[in-house]
Parts: sequence; structure tokens; C-alpha cells
Amino acid sequence: MKFNKSVFLLIFIAASNLLPIQAQNLKMPANGVNYKCLAGRSLGVTDIEVKWNAPGVKGREGKIWGTDIAYFGTTILGFGSNVASPWRAGADESTNISFSTDVLVNGKLLSAGKYGFFMELGQDSCTLIFNKNTQGWGSYFYDRRQDVLRVKTAPIKNMPQSKERLEYTFSNQMDNSIEVALEWEYWRIPMKVEVDLNKTSLASIRSQLSSALGFDAPSLVAGAKWCLDNEVNYDEALNWINTATNSNFGGINTFNSLSVKAGLLEKLNQKEEAANTMSSAYEVATAIELHQYGRQLLNQKKINEAKEVFEKNYKKNSGAWPTNVGMMRVYSALGDYKKALDYARLALVQAPDEVNKKNLERSISTLESGKAL
Repeated sequence: MKFNKSVFLLIFIAASNLLPIQAQNLKMPANGVNYKCLAGRSLGVTDIEVKWNAPGVKGREGKIWGTDIAYFGTTILGFGSNVASPWRAGADESTNISFSTDVLVNGKLLSAGKYGFFMELGQDSCTLIFNKNTQGWGSYFYDRRQDVLRVKTAPIKNMPQSKERLEYTFSNQMDNSIEVALEWEYWRIPMKVEVDLNKTSLASIRSQLSSALGFDAPSLVAGAKWCLDNEVNYDEALNWINTATNSNFGGINTFNSLSVKAGLLEKLNQKEEAANTMSSAYEVATAIELHQYGRQLLNQKKINEAKEVFEKNYKKNSGAWPTNVGMMRVYSALGDYKKALDYARLALVQAPDEVNKKNLERSISTLESGKAL
């Protein structure tokens, strides 16, 4: 088929006329004056993300804060909403910050969502502002009526080294909290973000198990185990584990799934069924699984329960590795160092690798000195 350039050109022009003007804009590299930045961090199941434009100090140390660059309080910018407006907490477009779950910011509740982020700066106190408008250009179209949260913080004004580009950082992360801070020049303006880890994690697990993962037995087991470990939501967790272990569904009757089920039944005071389920779990457990379960009980200071598990493991597996290690540990916990040493020496002969051998040699030395492991 012969290619007709004239026909192609006419088709291209006609198609171009149908496109929105915006779609025809050529994307060009940024001018480099203010860097476009994106930073984020996960806190439990909560995603935190900040998007901003970063200006540079450019030799203006001592001339940033409380000047036209980063002014104190509010000012009328003379355009847009033309009202007293806070600082944009960055440059160019509005700074945006988002949270995928509800959070506390400096102790005050902020619902999940995306917000325009502004600051009313001061020498000794700054107000952090979370606003519904995420599309504005800087603070020119700021409307206080759209503020969702205003919260105070104290700036740190004597950082040891000047930071050239404005940056949002994440530090001091714990299981349920993190510090997010704006850092620029010698100033650091922090806020503490906290989450209800159990509440957000359970909501996430429920949401996932209402999707296709709700038909995946290992996911159901994992969700139920999380509830057992964190002592929440026992009834729903038992339903998940019953589904996972049901023979009509797939019947994952492993030590892990059955021990989780037994634990949930125990929490719900169904003691006889819990004991029967745990007996079934012992039957299918490997030596390693029973050993790890015994160690878990020892860590929980349940020494008598741990002793029962280690003894079952020793008997079931005829003293094979690592059952002597388990017996060593439980007798050490009981204060019977002589028996612990006997089992330690038997375990040393069975050690499958150099790492375990070295660990057992250290354990023997500790026990010989009359100290618990």
C-alpha cells in the first residue's frame, strides 16, 4: 500500500484540532531556581507524603526568617484572595502533605487526606496550618475558612550547620510516632505525627481481607495471628482462622495455623476446644516449630508451659536437634544449671554448623559460671 503524505498530514491536523490545548503543552525541564521535591515515610500502615518546591539560601544566611522571604505572622500579598495570608512553607506552588490514615499532629486529630500546608512563623512559636486547598499557588489564594487544623510548634533556630535547600525530613521514628520537620538555613520547624497503630493496622487488615485476599488461606492465617499477638478482635480473627483451616476451603492445618486457632479459642474461654486444637498442632509440628514455640513461651515468662512444650518436642523427636537446646534453655530458666549443662553438652555434639556450635560453647561457659542463659 502506497503511503500518501498529504492524506496523513490532513488527518494529523484534524486530530490535533480535537485535542484540548492543555494536552499540547510541551513539558520542559524546571528552571532550577526552586527544586521540585517529594518525600515520604511509612509509619505502620500509614503513608506520609510531602510535596514542595525547595528554595535555596544563596548566601542569605540571617536574612531568611522574619523577612519577605519567610515572613512572620501573615501578610497581604496583593493578589489572589488579597487577605492576610501565612507563609507557603516552601516556594512556588502550595506545599502539600498527605496522610493515608487518621493521625495526631502534636496531639491533635487530623483526618486522613491531602492538605495544603502553610505556616504562621514566629520567633518562638509557629502555627502549622492544614488547609483543604491543595491546588493554590503559594499563599495567594489562601482562605482561612478552609483550614482543617491549626496547631502550635516551637522552632529550633540554632542548627549546627546551614541547610542550603529547604527540606522536609523524617526522624525519631518509633512504632507509632515520627517527627516530620521543615529544615532550612539554621532553622528547624518540627511536628510530631502519631498513629493509633492497632486501630490503623486492624482497619488495613480488614480492608485487605475483604478483597481477593479474603480467599487466600495464608493471608487469613496472618490476619488472625496479628489479632492474637496484639490482643484484639478475637471473634473476627477466629472466623478468619476457621475459614483458613476448613477442609472445604483448603484446609491449612499446619502447626502455625492450628496454634493460632488454639490461642484464639483460649482467649475466648473455649478452653476444652483450645486444648484439643493445640494437641492437633503438636502432632503436625516439626522439631524446629516446637522449639521456636517453646522459646516464644520462655520470652513470655511462661516457664511451665515452655517446659511442657520442650519435653513434648524431646520425646516426639527422640532427642534430635534442636530438642536438647530447648531442654537446656528451660532448665536454665528454672535455675537447674546442672541439668541445663547436661543437655547443653549433648546439643553441642549435634550442632549442625559452626554458628550453633559457638553459641553452645558460650552457653556452656555461662552455665559453668553459675549464671542463667
